[in-house]
Amino acid sequence: MLMNSLDQTIVNVALPTIQHDLHFTQDSLAWVVDAYLITFGGALLIAGRLGDLLGRRRIFLIGVVLFTAASICCGTSVDQTMMIVSRFVQGLGAALSSSVILAIIVAEFPEAKERAKAMSAYVFVAIGGGAVGLLVGGALTQELSWHWIFFINVPIGVATVVLGWVLIEENVGLGLRAGLDIGGAVLSTAGMMVGIYAIVTASQDGWLAPHTLELDAIAIVLLAAFGILESRLKTPMMPLRILRAKGLLPSSVVRGLTVMGMFSTFFIGVLYLQHVLGYTAFGTGLAFLPMTLAAMLMSLGVTSRLMHRFGPKPMVLAGLVLLFVGLALFGHSGPHAAYFPRLFFSLVLAGVGAATVFTPLITIAVADVPPADAGLGSGIVNVSQQLSAAVGVAVLGTIADGRTSQLEALGHSVTYSLNSAYDLAFTVAAACVVAGIVLTLFLVRAPAKKDLAIPVPDLAAEGEAVPMVIPDLATEDG
Repeated sequence: MLMNSLDQTIVNVALPTIQHDLHFTQDSLAWVVDAYLITFGGALLIAGRLGDLLGRRRIFLIGVVLFTAASICCGTSVDQTMMIVSRFVQGLGAALSSSVILAIIVAEFPEAKERAKAMSAYVFVAIGGGAVGLLVGGALTQELSWHWIFFINVPIGVATVVLGWVLIEENVGLGLRAGLDIGGAVLSTAGMMVGIYAIVTASQDGWLAPHTLELDAIAIVLLAAFGILESRLKTPMMPLRILRAKGLLPSSVVRGLTVMGMFSTFFIGVLYLQHVLGYTAFGTGLAFLPMTLAAMLMSLGVTSRLMHRFGPKPMVLAGLVLLFVGLALFGHSGPHAAYFPRLFFSLVLAGVGAATVFTPLITIAVADVPPADAGLGSGIVNVSQQLSAAVGVAVLGTIADGRTSQLEALGHSVTYSLNSAYDLAFTVAAACVVAGIVLTLFLVRAPAKKDLAIPVPDLAAEGEAVPMVIPDLATEDG
């Protein structure tokens, strides 16, 4: 989990150096990020189902091996083609491994209280890995070279494969006959990949551009065909009964809105610190450490004890309120903000809020999911997260870019224009969190205590930040 989470933000601070060394254009540089995102998001459903059918340890280890090998290829890339192809494979490896991580953890901790502690530790790594990735990426790129942001995965991957093979107990898979649905696998994967590609390119092509609308239409047709096919098969890849799990879809929507809010902290926050306040890449990583430390504090049993006392739904609401306050403070800090106390405490609140939200959301989502469909439940929630993150990054980037251009055209300075654009983006992100609060109040129902002991699937990485290109929203002379 650390490897997957770390890798998704560690790349961002090295993008300018990669662009220079491998001669990427600004448009083609997006593929360093998009290639990973397309295969990662597109393969989640089929990866989760393969864990149910073939065994989760097996799928996990295959994913880690692919991810580690692709990391070596990324680090040794000598041209654009090698880098982009390697990132495609790396995204596939991440999908295979992350789709079953939490299911494996939960299987090792069948007792509800211990499971809550284990999930809190998992959430800490997922959230903290994204922030640490900015710090480590800046340090490695600055002191060594961009190649090492990929090579750092190798020792982690090798150790995980060796220890995973020895220590992880394999579940008895359902077997391919229970769900070998080649048509469903092709339609769902193709539909997801096309849809995600449309989202991540919309910020460059335009949301209403013919190219974007054509891709959207293709994705809708493919996914609709997938739904029709699944409803008619005796052994579908995605048994539609899973959608009747009471907490799965509502909590997935809330989680998606939360992820969109969280992404403003990493995505727009990085841009604000570097372009407006003038932070270096390494300084930006240091600035995010309070968020990581706050998440760690909550993950040392605090979240699990509070959830045991107050229940999962009140914890979700409390976490969303804290996250909203953190975003509001960060988003209106101004072009001359001191790091302490405002930025410091806004990041602390965001870290505490995120760590408070995600563990109970997992509990609510999977309480009614049959254990045999655990991997598939994981894939569904993962898909909601990745789509929301992709939409969030694309929308926030488009809003910030458009606002910057508008203000500069009116004669405002670069710093003023950028600061105002980032404020607007943070406002939109905070509005998503408010929407999550409203939906939690009216649609999310806490599971009965008897359901909290049901084994839960992997619901991939809570702070697992979707890789993102940090666009240069400043003018050339800015």
